[in-house]
Amino acid sequence: MILYETLDKISNETLHQTFVEAFSDYQVKIDLPYWKFQQMIQRRGYNPEISAGAFKNQKLVGFALTGLRSWNGKTTAYDIATGIIPECRRQGITSNILAHIKNLLKEKQVEQYLLEVIKTNQPALELYQKQGFQIQREFSCFQLNKNKFIQGGTWEAEKVNRIDFQQVEDFWDCQPSWQNSAASVEALLEAFTCFVVRLDDAIAGYGIIDKKTGDIPQIAVSKSCRGKGIASSIMAELVKTAESERIAVINIETPQNPIENFLTQLGFESHVGQYEMLMKL
Repeated sequence: MILYETLDKISNETLHQTFVEAFSDYQVKIDLPYWKFQQMIQRRGYNPEISAGAFKNQKLVGFALTGLRSWNGKTTAYDIATGIIPECRRQGITSNILAHIKNLLKEKQVEQYLLEVIKTNQPALELYQKQGFQIQREFSCFQLNKNKFIQGGTWEAEKVNRIDFQQVEDFWDCQPSWQNSAASVEALLEAFTCFVVRLDDAIAGYGIIDKKTGDIPQIAVSKSCRGKGIASSIMAELVKTAESERIAVINIETPQNPIENFLTQLGFESHVGQYEMLMKL
C-alpha cells in the first residue's frame, strides 16, 4: 500500500538518498552530492509543507519537491524535482503525488504551478499535460569545458558583492527562469561571485557564477552597450573564477535569443532542451 504525505517531517538526508536512487538512470546524467542537493533546494525555494512523498512500508519511494514564491505577480509553486525510484514506477505514483500537491496548493490559495521538463522526455511531458500544465516557453541548456573556452574581450571586469537587479532588468532580452531568477540568486547569495563592467561609472554589463559548480544563472549587457566585447570580457572572468572544469548556462529562452550565438562563439555547446510549463490553479 502506498501512502501520500507531506515532507515536513522528512530529513534532507533522506530526500537526497531517494533523489539519487530515483535519478540514477535519468536520461541526463545528474551529479548531485549532498552539498549540491542542499544548495539546489535552498536556491529554488523548497517548502516541505507543500511538497509530497509516496511511502511504501514506511520507505520514501517517490517525491515532488516544491518551491513557493511570487512569480509574475502571482503566488506560484515550482516543481524543483519529481522522481520515483525505479522499482516503483508505472504504478501511477507520480500522478497521485501531483494530485496531492494540487490539493495542498489550492488550500493555501496558491495561484499557479510551474515546472520544467526535458523536451525529449515524452512520458513526463504527456503526464504533465494530462495534469493540466501548458507549455509556456522553450529553453536551451549550454555547457563548456574550460579548456575549450574561446577568449575574447578586453574590458576590465570588477568583482562586486551583489547585483542590484532593479538596476539591470532593462538589460534582459527575456525573463530568467525560476532557478536563474533574482530571487534564486538572492536565496543562495553566498555561493555566487558577481562581476560588472562599468562605462562612465554606470554598469554596462554584469555576470554571476557559482564558482564551485560552474553554473552561470545570469549574464547580460545594456542594450546600448552591446557589440563592444563587454559580455566576452565578463564571461572570461567568470570562467577564470570557476573551480569546476564544466561551465553551464541553462534555460536560455529560445528561439532567436542573441545569447545563443554569443555562447556558441565562445565554445559553448547546446546539450539539452526543456519546456517551461504552467498550470493555473
